[in-house]
Amino acid sequence: MARGAGRELNAVQWYPAPGKLNLFLHVLGRRADGYHELQTVFRLIDRADRVGIASRDDGVLRRLDALPGVQAQDDLCLRAAARMKDIAAARGGAGAARLGADIALDKRLPMGAGLGGGSSDAATVMLVLNRLWALSLGRAALIAEAAQLGADVPFFVLGRNALGEGIGERLSALELPPAWYLVLVPPVSVSTREVFASFALTGDTKPLKITPFFQGLGRNDLEPVVTARYPEVAAHLDWLRQHCPGARMTGSGACVFAEFDSAADARALQSRLPASMQGFLAEGLARHPLHDWAQD
Repeated sequence: MARGAGRELNAVQWYPAPGKLNLFLHVLGRRADGYHELQTVFRLIDRADRVGIASRDDGVLRRLDALPGVQAQDDLCLRAAARMKDIAAARGGAGAARLGADIALDKRLPMGAGLGGGSSDAATVMLVLNRLWALSLGRAALIAEAAQLGADVPFFVLGRNALGEGIGERLSALELPPAWYLVLVPPVSVSTREVFASFALTGDTKPLKITPFFQGLGRNDLEPVVTARYPEVAAHLDWLRQHCPGARMTGSGACVFAEFDSAADARALQSRLPASMQGFLAEGLARHPLHDWAQD
């Protein structure tokens, strides 16, 4: 860490960036633009990264603790901040050129795990800078901008459990019942790009009618691709399904999960995890902790 970075980290304010689970994920087909048409239900969980942010008045956007192997141009937090600064400049606000921020990240959601950590971090940056910089963008405008950063970022800006369609950017809020989840974390990082590029992904699932959403509906169409390529994911999913037949993978992996009505039931199964496996308990959320930071 560079000299003075510790003092700078002490100056940031920390904000939550919750993870998500895909309660199901159906691939409906490949679009003309190369993306895949999806249908999924996003569920917010209380397991979260923390994003540290402090405003600057010199126009500089800076990560205080860059992630190993992630170049600045690929850092979603910096890209989200740059997008917000571009918006401020386009609106012609006085002093827009001087808007800046120091950004830090306390990474608690594993990378390449299907929990949406990078997208959630970016959404938190957008929500916080919208307030700190007094940009006053409403939620719909923020969602439209978030779609430029990645397919899952709009969901975290929406800040509610939702049906996602299109590439995940067409969102319809859902009210989901309380639930607890045991989430297992295989020791691999899965490339979403590689999974969707796989020739084994046929993408011919028929769309479902989702009103209302019923517990246990659907499946994850990406599971066969991921479990064939990553035996660690297959092993974790097999173990979980021995105890919970409805267990499934979230997103493009690697994490797998089972749903429970109570924390006690989830904790009881967690206590039986083999020593070779790691996992955590998560409670489903009804709202993003920063939901009220954007106006509908």
